[in-house]
Amino acid sequence: MSQTRVIKKYPNRRLYDTEESRYITLADVKDLVMNKVDFEVIDKKSGEDITRTILLQVISEQEQQGDAIMSEDFLAQIIRAYGSVVPDFVTRYLEQSMTLFMQQQKILKGQLQGVVGTDPISAMAEITQQNLAKLQSLQDDFLKQFAPARGDTDDPDSPPPGSRKSAG
Repeated sequence: MSQTRVIKKYPNRRLYDTEESRYITLADVKDLVMNKVDFEVIDKKSGEDITRTILLQVISEQEQQGDAIMSEDFLAQIIRAYGSVVPDFVTRYLEQSMTLFMQQQKILKGQLQGVVGTDPISAMAEITQQNLAKLQSLQDDFLKQFAPARGDTDDPDSPPPGSRKSAG
């Protein structure tokens, strides 16, 4: 069983890997993530866990280097989501969506490896359609958690139980 690697962030903004006894960069942190190394970043002065902040810095650096995967509109929507939605709900939804995407990407790579004559565009279109269906199902399942009980009917125009429908 491996222990969580501790990275300390000093007031001079440098990151120190306590396991390797050396200063590291955000690129090194990215490598830890890519290699699925369990780590946490601790602010040396306050003792606070700042792992999320450092991961956001890694993402920001990636986005600035031209490999952007998040559009301005997507980023603006995330900013708007703060304070107006249930954070747990959004977190779980985004995590599961990304997990699903990564699984499908792995499957697609496996299908295309060694297959001569496979049309990558058609294969990608098929996977995309499957992903959309799964994402729609995932979204529907999440939204069901917040939908009010409507009784035994599937009619969206029926009044909630205990209320009277007016004649007229």
